[in-house]
Amino acid sequence: MPGQLSVSEAVAGILARKDAIRQERLSGLHNPWGHAIGFTDPWTFLSICESDAVVDEARSVLGPDIILWDSELFTEARKYTDFLREKKEGRYWPVTPLAGAIVVLGVGGADPRPKAISLNDVHESVLDRHDPLDPIYVIRLLPGTSHFDRNPLHPAHRACMEEQVLINYANRPLWLLSGADRTNNDLVTGFSLAAPAWASGGLAAEKGGET
Repeated sequence: MPGQLSVSEAVAGILARKDAIRQERLSGLHNPWGHAIGFTDPWTFLSICESDAVVDEARSVLGPDIILWDSELFTEARKYTDFLREKKEGRYWPVTPLAGAIVVLGVGGADPRPKAISLNDVHESVLDRHDPLDPIYVIRLLPGTSHFDRNPLHPAHRACMEEQVLINYANRPLWLLSGADRTNNDLVTGFSLAAPAWASGGLAAEKGGET
């Protein structure tokens, strides 16, 4: 994208404001139609998620069919360690059957190296090679053989609404990064903004004035 920030620039901009940004706002950082557009360049993070390095690393765990559904920046690796210690990774995944992988990148330097870990193998030690104070970027992926449930009554959505109140995974867009979607996932929702009520109301009023 023209004018796209480098990874180091984008991360530095967030770190400079980290005390003013709640952790929940750093979820969905790759989504150009999400709230992250207000404080960073989501296209930079989407480029990371779609990069050959990340996709190739993810294939080693998930196989050929890969769907991106979330990513999150942790301004300090130790914050993600706490997240893992509290058994939260996987708790908010509205995925059936529950399967997937995370890809972790240390993004404090100029050349982040991705590491993919199966959701079944995620534990605190995955961050052993990272400085606890360095920022890390966590990319959440599901295999094309699993279904992303958008029903807000799904237990994962309900848990998320109670414990991470600023996050709504039900309307997140999904990206097919590799292979095929094998379970008829909704790959349309989330890619366009709904028209605000005042806009549609104004249009109706204008049409009414013409008749």
